[in-house]
Amino acid sequence: MSALPPITDIRCRGRHVRFVPITEIVALFRGTGIGIALVSSGGIVMKLPRRHFLHLAAGAAALPAVSRMAWAQAYPTRPVRWIVCVAPGGTLDITARLMGQWLSDRLAQQFVIENRPGGGNNIGTETVVRAPADGYTLLLVSAANAINATLYDKLNFNFIRDIAPVASISRVPLVMAVNPSVPARTVPEFIAYAKTNPGKFSMASGGNGSPAHVAGELLKMMVGIDMVHVPYRGGALALTDLLGGQVQVIFSPMPEVIETIKAGKVRALAVTTAARSEALPDIPTMGEFVPGYEASTWNGLGAPKNTPVEIVAKLNGAINAALADPKIKARLAALGGMSLAGSPADFSKLIADETEKWAKVVKFSGAKVD
Repeated sequence: MSALPPITDIRCRGRHVRFVPITEIVALFRGTGIGIALVSSGGIVMKLPRRHFLHLAAGAAALPAVSRMAWAQAYPTRPVRWIVCVAPGGTLDITARLMGQWLSDRLAQQFVIENRPGGGNNIGTETVVRAPADGYTLLLVSAANAINATLYDKLNFNFIRDIAPVASISRVPLVMAVNPSVPARTVPEFIAYAKTNPGKFSMASGGNGSPAHVAGELLKMMVGIDMVHVPYRGGALALTDLLGGQVQVIFSPMPEVIETIKAGKVRALAVTTAARSEALPDIPTMGEFVPGYEASTWNGLGAPKNTPVEIVAKLNGAINAALADPKIKARLAALGGMSLAGSPADFSKLIADETEKWAKVVKFSGAKVD
């Protein structure tokens, strides 16, 4: 039999006492058939049959797991930071604040929205990657995270590896809209005209590698048309030039373009999600004309890797409860979004699938960040 592990040796009342973790002793005596004697500080010996001792040790070994579960059940015991990688006021920020208020009310602690724009979402994302995995620093995950995995040559993190998916929240369609001067009233007419007039259409977006940009590049890749990409510093500037006729087409997040569509200032040809949007029910999907086409912006909740699964499950349950609430669903619909309830595994699959899809499009387009 090997020697006891050298854990802690002290002298107590003139006696030599060795303290050894009970789990170490179990490992030492397992399979030996030897009984165990526990000695109290007063020198009283309590002999235990090996079987009884192993039961005692198993209970002691389970204590850390029980403690972790109790800690997760009490979570949160202080305010939680929710990092949002865009400036205040946009759809993503409004969505985070809506869900943050729900979580604050439901879990009885403040979920504080902290805007960290810049670096194409990477600054805020890295803040969460480097945070302790204790559930008190969270991330609003978005489609940009999936795109950035390929768009940026060098990141200080691996998004899929370093962020734990917690819960998806919503999916927001993009709308393919054209200036009224464009001689096409349907997607097939647009494709036919673009093929006979290569390079004549200029496609605006809110920046290189933005969801609007890659959505247009996906169409180019799938149907073989040529459009000149014109990146702007933000979707609002891109839409302004679409209205003025400086560019001919845009793939815009629905909340940014829906009012100009309803006012007849631009013409909507398709929504980019797999299903039609309740906000624009008469506008067909791109997939109705280009089978397999789907693009959207989406969002959800993420946490640093190794966040306890009990905390992830608790947050996931709270988010899904919100998405089942009629008032929350109505608020998301007003933002052009569709509820996207699911498990952490569902959200993980969405992120992986989107990262793979947009990697192909980014490579096809040759997109580079400014």
